[in-house]
Amino acid sequence: MPESRLKVKLLEHTPNPLETIALSARLCYSDSDIDSLYDKSKGTAEEFVKRLMNFGHLSPIEHASYTFGIEGVSRALLAQITRHRIASFSVQSQRYVKQGAEGFNYIIPEKVRELGEEKRFIEQMNTLSEWYSEWIELGLVAEDARFVLPNAAETRMVLTMKARELLHFFSLRRCNRAQLEFRKLS
Repeated sequence: MPESRLKVKLLEHTPNPLETIALSARLCYSDSDIDSLYDKSKGTAEEFVKRLMNFGHLSPIEHASYTFGIEGVSRALLAQITRHRIASFSVQSQRYVKQGAEGFNYIIPEKVRELGEEKRFIEQMNTLSEWYSEWIELGLVAEDARFVLPNAAETRMVLTMKARELLHFFSLRRCNRAQLEFRKLS
């Protein structure tokens, strides 16, 4: 039952997001047709989008989206990240995915390391893993055996956010008051 490490991978994104945002914003202020606006957006989009943001005109930014593959995060982080309701989540199920014979993967909080209690934490994770395995061996299905798993248990997800929500996400989760695991993800 190994410790998991954070991994974030950009899976997909809006092609040419700056041009898409610029075209969307120009439409708000122009009587031109889409083709003309599209041609105007090429090559000049970056500066135009910066001006939009300075003006606080953020709705056009919603036309760009980003999809990430995320692994090596805790169920505790999952509980917090789903508060970002303007996002789409697909999360690995503890109901259907049995933990391996060697136990579940987990995240060790940095504060545990700072306390010098990493060994103790790992022992506790091993105990919980044994409890989980005992319940499975007794015939309990994974959806019920998972009740003994901790918030430290690793999860994996695919997350999609529009650019505007991603900016909001960064403003909240990169703050030094945010949980360290969340800051690293951000």
